Amino acid sequence: MNKTAITAAPIMPVLADRWSPRSFDANYKLSQHELLSILEAARWAPSANNGQPWRFAVVNRGEELFDKVATEGLSGFNQAWAPKSSTLVIVSIQTKTADGKENKSAHYDAGLSVSNLVIQAHELGLHAHQIGGFVPDALRSILELDEDLSPIVVVAIGKVAPAEQLEGPAYEREIQPRTRLELDEIVLHGKP
Repeated sequence: MNKTAITAAPIMPVLADRWSPRSFDANYKLSQHELLSILEAARWAPSANNGQPWRFAVVNRGEELFDKVATEGLSGFNQAWAPKSSTLVIVSIQTKTADGKENKSAHYDAGLSVSNLVIQAHELGLHAHQIGGFVPDALRSILELDEDLSPIVVVAIGKVAPAEQLEGPAYEREIQPRTRLELDEIVLHGKP
């Protein structure tokens, strides 16, 4: 399925073509090379004071932890489609800095890291879908996360599959065209 963005100015193809499917090929498994490449891209994201407050828990389909994360850690209809992805990456942030203060830039920095992860996955011919519907306490327990780590997103990664394998609202969302607010709506000052 092609969902190339219609843009007001040319952008890199990897950005224009990236989208977040829910329909994944349940037979595809990420190779070690693909996973390493994706995580390496995330590692090299910029961060405030080079703090790198992101932490990743990687679980692959076929592993016991994958099943627990998919069934107990995800919420709502994410439990129906996410188990067909190859890998789930649970992204957490360090809530405190080294000196014990609140880590105010952690969410922003982790977002930059996840953006690199998602773009690298697409560059490799894979797709990623960021999931906000999860149960933080369940993920903390399943993954035995340290007290100072807070899960902020789960990213499903794999090869896209035909939308027809989905049903109902998931199918309807899958076939919708990609949309974004116009630049006039999001640029408050200095509009081009």
